[in-house]
Amino acid sequence: LALDDTTLAIQGPPGSGKTTIAKIIAEKTNSEFYQINAVSSGVKDIRSIIERAELNRKMNKRTILFIDEIHRFNKEQQDALLHSVESGLVTLIGATTENPSFEIIPALRSRARIYVLDNLSKEDLQAILDFALTKDEFLSKLKIEPVDSDFLIYLSGGDARIMLNILEAAVIQEIDSDPIKVSKEVLENIVQK
Repeated sequence: LALDDTTLAIQGPPGSGKTTIAKIIAEKTNSEFYQINAVSSGVKDIRSIIERAELNRKMNKRTILFIDEIHRFNKEQQDALLHSVESGLVTLIGATTENPSFEIIPALRSRARIYVLDNLSKEDLQAILDFALTKDEFLSKLKIEPVDSDFLIYLSGGDARIMLNILEAAVIQEIDSDPIKVSKEVLENIVQK
């Protein structure tokens, strides 16, 4: 994130890392991070964050406002962001599964750097799964037999979040087994529930 970037739009399918990217940017730029969801938030929430951003600016701290599902914000809600984005008071990161060209107002879009994320590949999902099994503070401490990763990846539909949620639910269901077996049958049972 360059110091002059005031707006980013991240388009991609569910579970492809849009929120994670925003959090990494906030951490790497030492910015205050605020996250809202466009479905459940409105202009009042935006104004509250802008007030906090004004305090941050006085302390020489950057503010990042991450809006998930920004395509759900109407024109009035997006207009409420415009002055704060133009002045650099907040860095706006909007995540969307829709094409930003049609869903974000031109005034914001013209100031945005747009990133398009692809679906996660099978290799990407396998790497995420391997990392979770070896590095996650909960999973790494358990004795888990090899997971039917091909089937788990298939069940996830390419969504890393869904894959990890299914895995965690399967492990919890089988927690009393030694070793824990995350078989195809266990995975099917979790998905059916």
